Amino acid sequence: MGRQTLVFLLLLASTVYSTASVPPQARSSDQVQVNSPSVRRAEAPAPDATVAELEKRGDTLRAEKAYLDALDYYRSALAKDPGNAKLNNKIGINELQMGRFVEARKNFEVAIKNDRQFADAFNNLGVIYYLQKKYGKAIKNYEQAIKLRQDSGSYYSNLGAAYFSKKEFAKASLAYNEALSIDPDIFERTSHNGVQAQMSSPADRAHFYYVLARLYAKAGITDRSLQYLRRAMEEGYKGIDDVYKDSEFAGMRKDPRFTDLMAARPLAIPE
Repeated sequence: MGRQTLVFLLLLASTVYSTASVPPQARSSDQVQVNSPSVRRAEAPAPDATVAELEKRGDTLRAEKAYLDALDYYRSALAKDPGNAKLNNKIGINELQMGRFVEARKNFEVAIKNDRQFADAFNNLGVIYYLQKKYGKAIKNYEQAIKLRQDSGSYYSNLGAAYFSKKEFAKASLAYNEALSIDPDIFERTSHNGVQAQMSSPADRAHFYYVLARLYAKAGITDRSLQYLRRAMEEGYKGIDDVYKDSEFAGMRKDPRFTDLMAARPLAIPE
């Protein structure tokens, strides 16, 4: 997948990671992760199946990336329970995983109409706008999701990504800091599928890595800070000498690993 291909943030992908290492707040199965479309391979939904049975089977098929089949089951369940916001949200996720942005947006909007307190649906609608580079609308929806639920690192990470894409770096840093305080592993799980994968220029990616290095340094997570500093240098970050004046790195400057890294100055890796 090319670097300019639109892909998802971190934190949207809670369903694809092992829940054994993911905090409870990051384990929601109702947040978005994009994967490849599928072909039908499962049996048709049974007419006498209950809503719960149909939904559960749809969840299993979606986890197996059998998206068309999952859609059949979710729609069959929704036909029996038309006002079910949770089902509309899951259909929206399924459509989004198949690359059907328009259909996904409509389902997220219906989910919100049916349940104005549905934080994940607001978050997922924000994802649609983010992917369409409508960052202002994305921010509005992420902020509404956060207003309804403050314990999701994913929401804050998504908000940070939208601000970063608008080059509002101070606001992005604040949002990322909140995400990190809720879930210290959030960027590790999404570093290859998040905002930086959408960036077309090495300069933007380098800046993003430096921001993460600074946040991890502030949190006292030195290993990861050094890791992202190295990545920033490999991407050719021009402001790398700021590590000697940014207060977040004050505690790291006496660390021999920091000294060695800055002395080595890893060369930028060409595109």
